[in-house]
Amino acid sequence: MLVVIANDLPPAVRGRMKLWFVEPRANVFVSGIKDNVAQKVVDYLREHCPPESGLLIFLKTPEPPGYRILGRGDHKREIVLLDGLQLVRDKDG
Repeated sequence: MLVVIANDLPPAVRGRMKLWFVEPRANVFVSGIKDNVAQKVVDYLREHCPPESGLLIFLKTPEPPGYRILGRGDHKREIVLLDGLQLVRDKDG
């Protein structure tokens, strides 16, 4: 599974994401694609999205806790590491 949350995506990238992902809310994309395809999507996003896109990516992994969080650019939340566990915290709090 792959979840992508963005502040703003370039129109070409957003259009491509809509082909394989469900967009339950503007710039929030969810898909059950296989792990090897998910990594290709992550690589594509990192290559084609400017830092202003503010990406927050949740990528399924086989090892505990079952996910990895990746970020790119300035997003409204920060990724913190607590006892080896990645968590997301609001920057304001």
